[in-house]
Amino acid sequence: MLLSSSSVFPEPTAAAFQLAAALGYDGVEVMVWTDVVSQDAGALRGLSTHYGVPVLSVHAPCLLVTQRVWSPDPWQRLRKAAELAETLGAPTVVVHPPFTWQRDYARGFTEGLATVADRFSGLRFAVENMYPVRMAGRQFVPYVPGWDPTDTGYPSYTLDLSHCAASHSDPLDMADRMGAGLAHVHLGDGTGEGRDEHLVPGRGTQPCGELLSSLAGRGFTGAVAVEVATRGAKSRAVREADLRAALEFARQHLTAPSPVDA
Repeated sequence: MLLSSSSVFPEPTAAAFQLAAALGYDGVEVMVWTDVVSQDAGALRGLSTHYGVPVLSVHAPCLLVTQRVWSPDPWQRLRKAAELAETLGAPTVVVHPPFTWQRDYARGFTEGLATVADRFSGLRFAVENMYPVRMAGRQFVPYVPGWDPTDTGYPSYTLDLSHCAASHSDPLDMADRMGAGLAHVHLGDGTGEGRDEHLVPGRGTQPCGELLSSLAGRGFTGAVAVEVATRGAKSRAVREADLRAALEFARQHLTAPSPVDA
């Protein structure tokens, strides 16, 4: 079980290592963002060594707020994320589909991703499912070719349960479509209200437990990263309690495998 560093926001990246060690997580997923520590292999290696918690996945800077991290060129950001993962010994790089306004990036995304994957042959580039955006009674999709990466098809995927809630998708069906390409899971919950909530698992309406317990039957060999929003926590103690609850939920259901229907 990994703790995404995004789960401790607004605390800095270093806090993710501290909390992961204190709560008993097996590793950290580094969300590369504007915190310079999240971009620095030496600093991350130092934190990993100090707390005894490895970095086991790297989330490339794909968010709106990280469009200038490292470079305005999305391919350069992806290559830098891959170099960071390779240096730290993390086997997985999480990447989002291109935004609609990234026309050149989007036009060659599938082929370009394959080229980067060939260069970094020891890494999995797991494309994440996203969701439509709903505003003022309207819906639009800010990703090209769409929010569902299985419509295009990639060798590896990240399944995000909170994004499934926001897109009104069934996570179990999504996992079926991803098939053997399911390489990584972002564990969070949602109510299906059409926005990305990243609730502690069990506090929304998604079949988080059922999905986790099905992984063994799916032959899943990747990692599950807790990615929940704790920015509303009124204290460090409340944040710790939420992250502990998420870890306990995950371990409870991961140790109770269930068969997957053919």
